[in-house]
Amino acid sequence: KDEGTGLGLSIVHKNITTLGGNIRVESQKGSTRFTVEIPV
Repeated sequence: KDEGTGLGLSIVHKNITTLGGNIRVESQKGSTRFTVEIPV
């Protein structure tokens, strides 16, 4: 998918950081990895 507003990641980031978590993004040619950490 090459279209969209990009608001989804912004909303997720806000919610995760509110919970004390973190989002890490690793990108290489042909792939992107999102790691979401949430304290339990």
